[in-house]
Amino acid sequence: MRPDLLALTTDTLAELTNRGLVKRAAREADREPPAISEDPDGTVHATAPDGITTVLPRGGLAAGKCACEAPGLCRHLLALVLTYQQQHQSAAPGDVVGPPSPAPADHAWSPGEFTEAQLVARIGERAVGAARRVERAGYVARVHRGRPGDPVPTVELPTATVRFLVPGDLGFARTDAVAGVRDDVIALAVWAFRAADEQTPGEGDVQVQVGGGAAAGGGAGLDRAVALAGLVLREGAVHLGAGIGAEVTSVRRELEAGRLRWPLLAVEDLVGQLDAYRERSARYRPEALADHVAELFARHRAAGAGGASLVSRVLGTDEASETPLRRARLDGLGARVSVAGEERVVDVFLAHADSGTVLVLRRAYASDEAGPRLGERRVAGVSIRALASGVVVTESAARSASRTVRLGARRLSRTEAMATRGSWDELPRALVADDLAALAAELGALPPRPIRARVEAELVRVVPVAEVRSISYAPGAQRLDAVIADGNGTTATITATHAACAPGRLDGVAEALSGEVRFVAGSVRRGGGGVVIDPIGFATGDGVLVPDLAPATHGADPRPLPDATADPLGHALDEALTLLAEVTHRGLLHTPPTMGGRLGGAADRLARTGLRRAAEATRALAGRLGPDPGADAVDAWVEAYLRVCLAAELRP
Repeated sequence: MRPDLLALTTDTLAELTNRGLVKRAAREADREPPAISEDPDGTVHATAPDGITTVLPRGGLAAGKCACEAPGLCRHLLALVLTYQQQHQSAAPGDVVGPPSPAPADHAWSPGEFTEAQLVARIGERAVGAARRVERAGYVARVHRGRPGDPVPTVELPTATVRFLVPGDLGFARTDAVAGVRDDVIALAVWAFRAADEQTPGEGDVQVQVGGGAAAGGGAGLDRAVALAGLVLREGAVHLGAGIGAEVTSVRRELEAGRLRWPLLAVEDLVGQLDAYRERSARYRPEALADHVAELFARHRAAGAGGASLVSRVLGTDEASETPLRRARLDGLGARVSVAGEERVVDVFLAHADSGTVLVLRRAYASDEAGPRLGERRVAGVSIRALASGVVVTESAARSASRTVRLGARRLSRTEAMATRGSWDELPRALVADDLAALAAELGALPPRPIRARVEAELVRVVPVAEVRSISYAPGAQRLDAVIADGNGTTATITATHAACAPGRLDGVAEALSGEVRFVAGSVRRGGGGVVIDPIGFATGDGVLVPDLAPATHGADPRPLPDATADPLGHALDEALTLLAEVTHRGLLHTPPTMGGRLGGAADRLARTGLRRAAEATRALAGRLGPDPGADAVDAWVEAYLRVCLAAELRP
């Protein structure tokens, strides 16, 4: 008897293959079942009426072999399973082919019961060793012991999602990563269940920290990254030359060796800004350089002050640089067109239901084309417009640590796009914000931006639109604002600003909101006492509308907005951030004599708006500037920048 085969439901088989193949195999097994035999060791043999033979030993469906030589799991393997189940279960007339749902007793089983020997037998010594290195660095996992409608034990890891489809059988542990590439995640998932069983045995859904005791503080790699940031802050972009390259290479190597993924990405962005300045590129922005410098200091502070759980989140020690995905379905949520120097950059936002995340497909073109023309460009044989507004099924996707996605262009790797009506209500609950009050609370509870995970589309959500209450336009700012409400009557503001690279953006937003809009997808933030949405796509009555790829129609203008009132708080924060970024641009050692007075004036204006501690930190920095500011000036700049930056982030 093979209890693993009897435990497979039709839903499980569909998850391992696809539902169409399962239905075809069920019809064939019902009409002309293959002849089944079983060896003493549990190997099952099947001979189809057309003579094709199939062999399925223990160890999961992937261990099966079929004479039809079809790639992957074929219908003959599925017919073997279904016929085996029919022969070993007493089925009443009229019963549906396939096994019954797992009994409630299965919920008592835990994947944490798998032994180390079973893990080695399943994934090999090398993969277990790779998993041990991740464990030493520490990682965070969310463990689901079984939920209504989904009794399968599941672990969500930063790099993959692992599902244990059959109780007690590791051969049926499924991940959304390509088989054989990231098999170490199976061991990480088992250890996460062990930690959950020890810490919170009674909870069905829990987040746990595994390992990481030896990684506290980030080690020498993080110290060297902070030293590099300090060098940039003291000398400034203006006075740093190409000679910094050797130090950068060494820092990158140490961060990579320590699996410090978020500091590594921050260093790469910082170096990118320095390179842009040397090349006199329009990509250089002093504000971005200051952000990256402050981020490295902030992560260093947080890692040194927190426990292992905080360290793994702040430093990204549990993230892989890239994870190839299995056959993946990606739902297009829209796109954003922007300008970076002489290039046009298109970001396509794709919801990946298996991992409950939004992935970003980024393409840069050395062109002055606008959104409508860029939508016709092709990636992996599919137009950007089809990717942004349809459903993509691909066998060649690879996901990075920052949740960008790369689509391969190999001839054997298929990527197909299909039109969709925008059925975004079927997306995971983590991506659909149907309660705006709860979304506002979620945004308010986020950690400060400089120490959060460096995920590109971290705050992209799909928001159902129950009502559009108003649409208005500010001609001076070339901004369109709309107030929408959810089913509870809680409101949010959709804000879109005109850009020459996307001439149809405002017309597209106005068209969607004036029609049968069902959902809006966009980046969300707090503002104006509620939630503000920067839209990237709309699900309307007949499909998905992507404003940045839409042509300009020059329709009737919405109701004009009244003149904006003065915003002393916003002005004070913007002024302080601009001055602090100028310090990074020039360097602490090279600030002009007037900088102290300008910072002092900015501090006074911060104090008048009630930001007393930010004002004190800014004034302290002004007092430390001079011919030889010393190490205290670096700490003073970091303190001032982080306080002002956090105040701007929490600005109502």
